[in-house]
Amino acid sequence: MNKTTGKFSPEIRARAVRLVLEHEGDHPSRWQAILSVAPKIGCSAQTLNEWIKKTETDSGRRAGVPSDMAAKMKALERENRELRQANDILRKASAYFAQAELDRRSKS
Repeated sequence: MNKTTGKFSPEIRARAVRLVLEHEGDHPSRWQAILSVAPKIGCSAQTLNEWIKKTETDSGRRAGVPSDMAAKMKALERENRELRQANDILRKASAYFAQAELDRRSKS
């Protein structure tokens, strides 16, 4: 999880989103539905709104990168960074040992 503390289980999040989407028509706006449901769940309205946006993005109803793709990209970026660091270490080690070999040959 990125910046969340994991206070709410995925089931609670899904239930809260479902409640808002199901009762959206009972309120003048989506925000009013969010303001109605958020205290019942025990989260802030902004948090619930973010959950809804994420759910819509993951289902394709809203533009953006779905969660599974974002996680995959993050893992690939981490792997890429680690491989670059390993290559840098190997490059430096190779240069060090090549220089040591040259020094050894010049002393002979």
